[in-house]
This record gives sequence, C-alpha cells and structure tokens, in this order.
Amino acid sequence: MSTIAFFGHNSNEPAVRRRARAFQSAGHEVIGFMPHRGTKQDTGWPLVDLGETADNAYGQRLLSIFKGAKIAVRHERELGRADVIYARNLDMLAAAARARSKLSLNTPLIYECLDVHHRLTGTSAIARLLRGIEARLLKHCALVVISSPRFESEHFAVHYPNAYRSFLLENLMIDGDNFPDRPTNDDPSPKQRQRLRIGWFGNLRCRKSLALLLGLAKNFPEDVDIVLRGYPAPGVFEDFEGEIRPYDNVSFGGRYNAPDDLSEMYADVDLVWAGDWYEEGANSLWLLPNRIYEGGYFATPALAPAGTETARWLEDHGSGILLNQPIEQALEKEILVLLKDRTPIEKLRAQLLSLPRSTFVETPATTQSLLQAATAT
Repeated sequence: MSTIAFFGHNSNEPAVRRRARAFQSAGHEVIGFMPHRGTKQDTGWPLVDLGETADNAYGQRLLSIFKGAKIAVRHERELGRADVIYARNLDMLAAAARARSKLSLNTPLIYECLDVHHRLTGTSAIARLLRGIEARLLKHCALVVISSPRFESEHFAVHYPNAYRSFLLENLMIDGDNFPDRPTNDDPSPKQRQRLRIGWFGNLRCRKSLALLLGLAKNFPEDVDIVLRGYPAPGVFEDFEGEIRPYDNVSFGGRYNAPDDLSEMYADVDLVWAGDWYEEGANSLWLLPNRIYEGGYFATPALAPAGTETARWLEDHGSGILLNQPIEQALEKEILVLLKDRTPIEKLRAQLLSLPRSTFVETPATTQSLLQAATAT
C-alpha cells in the first residue's frame, strides 16, 4: 500500500472525490491537501484544508498557490511520509511543487490534466506566460496524466516535446463505487416512452448547449422533454432557472450524488447530451466528458457534434449520434427522425450493452499501472 498526498483544486468537487476513491479502491491511503469551494463537505480521507476559493476567481487562486504551499509545509509529517504526490490542475501542481521544494522532498510528483484551460491556449502574453510556468513545473514531474489523447497531441506534444512522460486515464467510473450492475436487453426499452427525453448532466457550463436544448423544447413542445441535472456554472448563467422556466417540457432536478443517483438519471432519458462549446476551438474540441462513460455504462447513447474528440470516441465505439454543421439544423433533423422511429436508439443501446464493462469503469489494475508508471525509472 502506498500513501498518496493528493493536491486537488476543490475537496467538494465530484471528480476530485472520484479520483481519491479510485486510489482507495486500489488499496492506497489518501491524504488530501485541498482548498474547498462553498460549504466544506466531509471526505472519506484525512484532509489538510488549504482554505476557501471560488469559481473563476483567478487572482484568488494565484494567491492560494503560495498560501496552500505554506499550509502544506506546516504539515511536514503528513506530506513527508507520502510515497507519491498527485496534483490536479496547474495551480495545485504549482502549490505541490513549491511545498515539495521547501521540504527538500524527492517524492515522485504526478500532474493530472483533466482540462487544458483556455488561458493556456493561443498566442496571447498570458498564454505564453502560463505555458512557461507549466514548462518549468513539468521538469519536476515524474508523469503527466491526461484524460484525452488530444490533450497530448494538441497541447503537451506541441509546446513541450520530449519534456514529459504521459499516461492516458479517461474519465471512467470507478470500480467499487456504489452503482448497480449494468442494464440488460430485458430492461424497459426507450420505445415504450411516448416522448423523447434528452438529458444534460454534470457541470452545466455551456451556453450554446443550453440554447440548442431549449430550441428543441420550443420546437417540439409535445414530443421532446429536456432533463437537466447538475451544477449550472454561475459565471455562465446568472439566472439558470429563470431561463428555463418558460418551458413546460424542461426540468431541472438540481445537483445529484454520483455514483448513487446515476442509474436512475440515465434510465430516465433516451439520449444524453455530450456537446460543449464552453472553450470553443480548444478544450471543448479535445475533451472526453465523463457523461459518455456514465451513459455508456447504463446503455444511454449520446448526442455530440462531429469533429470533436468526443465524437471520435463515440464513433470508435459505435455508441452515439454525431451532428454535423450547421448544428442547429442537424440536431432538429435527427430529432425528427427519432420521433418517427426509435430503432436507431435501440441499435445503439444494444451496441453499448455489447461493450465490456472495462470500457466504462476504471479498475484497481489501471490505478496500479498509473502509480507504477510514475515510479518507473
């Protein structure tokens, strides 16, 4: 068993908690070094609280690097006994590297990149500055963990060739979490629903996605339901519930507990929305969202814009419907087809059920491979 010092950007964030549970499921001890956003929630591991931060408060997050490192250094005993230091996102990597240097530790440092932030892309002065910082920090990293192949091909390989080792770890569900067995072909079929139900779940941060879904709700008031669950980003939507209130066929169920609520959520819809333009032209093109793995596990096909890494994954697995440009017309045309005949959904559902569980669920063996890669010489 290894002890992992986990520098996460928000101890309340579901993806952070999922990664910690993956380490624990693989038999390792986790010590969190994390700030929190909003009311601090209990964790299933010891936590060194690095203070409170807020969404999109970049000045505050910059200061939290130094504050967080200072707090971490005061916990030399906990940090010093770690076999691996695991840091998610660039700001937490900077805090972890600073604390590691202050304590003169040689502990392997792993950098997990789940998103390439838009401030790191392009040719602006701030982008060049941040990439310079990232380049310097990479020199101290034993491994870079990426959740999508295109994060490497479009970012790391372009800006830091031969300066890192990478490990692909997609946003899978975690073996050992509290979710039921996969559905079967004997379970209730979407054909039995009169109305077509489309779900958009998770971090709801894309205004264009909401506009497209509300357009469907407006154009198909008697035939289509839009089901929304998760966290609407306040920096994008000032009054999320006010925007959807005029539509009787749009519902917002608020936040949910993953993985406990996932089975019910995905069983309640025929298709899951997997489009994203939040960071159009860069991260939105490259990412692989966790909803394609959750939906796939529960045999719910996805809708996604063509040309994205999400679309490539869906096409490779035969598990989704791809929408060409212009997206508004393509989406409406596809919905018209499905309203007349649900057979394409049934075929995609059968294809998803034919895929092995490991397509959607991360096992302890994967976690072990990650740690072994970081400590290999």
